[in-house]
Amino acid sequence: MTEQTTATESAARAPTKAATVQKLLARSKGATLAELTDATSWQPHTARAFLTGLRKKGTNIVRECRSNGDTCWRIER
Repeated sequence: MTEQTTATESAARAPTKAATVQKLLARSKGATLAELTDATSWQPHTARAFLTGLRKKGTNIVRECRSNGDTCWRIER
């Protein structure tokens, strides 16, 4: 016998790319563009557009500069 899964069951197992990005942004150190694109396989312009979408939905995203000079973004609580 084979077990069939529905789309909602599959989605419950694997986190979405959007959830992955939000988890990265929720870290205290935030996430760089390279970290976002590596985690999602998105192009840089897609990752930046996602950040814009979060801002438009009311999420407070802070842009910071790390000590090594990399720009990072994080969700401010």
